[in-house]
Amino acid sequence: MLGAASLLMFPALLFALFVGFPVAFSMIGVAFGFGYWAFGPSVIFQFIQKVDAMASNFVLAAVPLFIFMGAMLERAGIAERLFEAIHLWTRRLPGGLAIGTVLMCVVFAASSGVIGATETVVGLLAIPVMLKYQYDKGLVSGTICAGGSLGTIIPPSVVVVLLGPVANVSIGDLMFGMLVPGLLLAFLYILYILVVCIVWPKTGPRIPPSPDEPSFLEKCRISAIALWPPMLLIAAVLGSMLFGIAAPTEAAALGALGALFLSVIYGDFTLRVLHESLVKTLKVTVMILTILMAGNMFAGVFIAGGGVQTTEHFIQAANLGPWLTLGLFLFVCFLAGFILDWISILLIFVPVFIPIVKSMGFDPVWFCVLFLIIIQTSYLSPPMAPAIFYLRGIAPPEITIQDMFRGVVPFIVIQGICLAIVATFPQLVLWLPSVLLGFK
Repeated sequence: MLGAASLLMFPALLFALFVGFPVAFSMIGVAFGFGYWAFGPSVIFQFIQKVDAMASNFVLAAVPLFIFMGAMLERAGIAERLFEAIHLWTRRLPGGLAIGTVLMCVVFAASSGVIGATETVVGLLAIPVMLKYQYDKGLVSGTICAGGSLGTIIPPSVVVVLLGPVANVSIGDLMFGMLVPGLLLAFLYILYILVVCIVWPKTGPRIPPSPDEPSFLEKCRISAIALWPPMLLIAAVLGSMLFGIAAPTEAAALGALGALFLSVIYGDFTLRVLHESLVKTLKVTVMILTILMAGNMFAGVFIAGGGVQTTEHFIQAANLGPWLTLGLFLFVCFLAGFILDWISILLIFVPVFIPIVKSMGFDPVWFCVLFLIIIQTSYLSPPMAPAIFYLRGIAPPEITIQDMFRGVVPFIVIQGICLAIVATFPQLVLWLPSVLLGFK
């Protein structure tokens, strides 16, 4: 009886969100209300334990470090130099500006791991140039939104730092497991842009040769100067984990130090820049960790109330089979992306789904990467669509909300194709961790 009643926590939470309560307070309120009804005053002690577990989880120390790294990169001028260098090589291709924008998003995402920072910086640089050469506004919008959200599935990723502890999976295994699917998704984006602009040239016209076109050697020189800073950060963050030198938290600290060091080299470091970066880091970190703590409370009450066992019984009674059940889980997360942000989806569904996924014999790392691809769709799926909200904040008036919604649809389809490929070939996820980390 108690287990079945715990399922009512989900509609109660959705009702609170629709009414307009903040996500964190909605989860805490529902958890407290149901927990007090089910367990009495002892639920207070359970909440205290959750707060203590959060405060003592050293892995979460990587969150503010990654956010600080992204905040400093916004100020260091790295993105602008990178933008110019990449477009030197891609501008003559059909849709070359859009292709270069995706490549820039890949490098910048691998340097910072913060999604909003990537999309904002890249969008401010790329949108005026693409509009100048009369790119289709839908393609401009879709490219910025989809490319900017690649930080979800290209390491290092703040999402993975939170997903690992919640799913009880190694962050290192997730970081390396998502690398190949992340690059595959970026490749599919580029392939789509190239095909569309070849078939319909007006969508993304080639840029005519310029009289002051730099020579091949000059292009190499500009690229070397622009690429070494993000490559240095990527080496500091991923390379230190790759060779077993640093744990994820230590690697994030190296990245934060590297971003600070680069801002000094480029002459962009001031006390004001440092202060603004620290304030932004504080605000974003408090928001994320408060929601994470609330999610742990919600999941703890749901599990203690027998919600997971009840869900397993329902699934067994439905006799769907392992693959249909897996598809149902991913479809539920996809639908949740229409109304919930990624942190809410992660904290509400992953603690419920992971035990069932393990019991069906699926690899939890593989499932987590599939979940990350679904999270990609939540960034683009209206009405929540945080990627579109980021774009609305920086886009000029001539790019309408209709252009944005029209532009993201093909990229959502591409994400579905990538999901099907990774689901069909699990070794795309499991091979790299097995080779580099001895993961089985």
